Amino acid sequence: MSLSVVIVGGLHADARRTAVARLLADVPGSVVLHHDLATAAAGTVVRTVGDATGVLSAGEAPLVNDCACCALREDLVPELRRLADDGTTRLAVVELWDSVEPKAMAEVVVAGGLTVTGVVTAVDPALLLPFLGNGDDLAERGLAAAATDRRTVADTFARQLEYAPVLAVVDSEEAGDEDRELLAQLHPTARRVRIGPAGPPDARSALVRAALAGFDVESAAADQHPACALLPAEADAHGVSTFVWHRRRPFHPERLYAALEDLTCAAARSRGRFWLADRPDVLLHWDAAGGALCVESTGPWLASLPDAAWDMVPPVRRAAAALDWHPEHGDRCQHLVFTSPGLDRDGLARLLESCLLTDAEYAAGRAAWKRLPSAFDTLLEV
Repeated sequence: MSLSVVIVGGLHADARRTAVARLLADVPGSVVLHHDLATAAAGTVVRTVGDATGVLSAGEAPLVNDCACCALREDLVPELRRLADDGTTRLAVVELWDSVEPKAMAEVVVAGGLTVTGVVTAVDPALLLPFLGNGDDLAERGLAAAATDRRTVADTFARQLEYAPVLAVVDSEEAGDEDRELLAQLHPTARRVRIGPAGPPDARSALVRAALAGFDVESAAADQHPACALLPAEADAHGVSTFVWHRRRPFHPERLYAALEDLTCAAARSRGRFWLADRPDVLLHWDAAGGALCVESTGPWLASLPDAAWDMVPPVRRAAAALDWHPEHGDRCQHLVFTSPGLDRDGLARLLESCLLTDAEYAAGRAAWKRLPSAFDTLLEV
């Protein structure tokens, strides 16, 4: 019997446990493997294996370089292989600890020669906006996976949500139409499966089907890369809006830098790719949640590469660039997406437009652009 692995994660712990319990109840021969990183202060990570009836076994994994998440990486694949070799387990549900992100764990499992059939993030829609708006460091909440963990609640939750192709959504009396619409706009391509008792009659089998449908780590990684991510489209319903801003002119670095705080706080979530006039060859990633912004270089725009280098570029990246190719600028562009209740689309558009090069600045050409002040050196740690 081959072993299938389903990864279930998310900061909404009660929703996560509900999804895991549903999978265990609906798939005979399934077990759940969980590493509790809350015990890291004592120097170990506690591992438990259980089924629908309760805990079957427990053990400990020592920290690796004082890192609980590293201990999880080292221990996860051997435990899964043990379950596979046992021959009696049909499905292993890996329940991730609160702040562990599914992307890294899915890649670890696949690199270990095992089959991931699904990645699920469990969500309570009533908690969506509170978590997405929470700029606290994980360490302040006791949720850091390592001493060097500098992530926030909001950005961690956003990545958990957007990476998973399946969202297990618990029924919540506190959730309204706005909450459910926000979830739909944040991840419109996800398969959303209701798992509460008030769900449709086939809710149980729907979760199992979604979790066993298959998963490709390379495609999932490409879907998150700013150069080829399938970002949400324009939407407006139940008080929630998604505003898509796309332009073919570079930003003036100083004007954009001065506007960062207002742009970051304008939406519960914003993301995308952009280019600065003084760095015309660098593709920059915009990733904001909880009032905090991360800007990082993700390598060159394809238009800046010599023809010979294109053979080394993944096909999905070349295809994405071809869809958005401009005769003068190639794949260079501004493509930013803002999603939030109560979004001021017109105000956002005006602010973003004011940060672009003026006609005179644009006409001066690239040599002049490169001489503009490099306002982003600190953010990019140059």
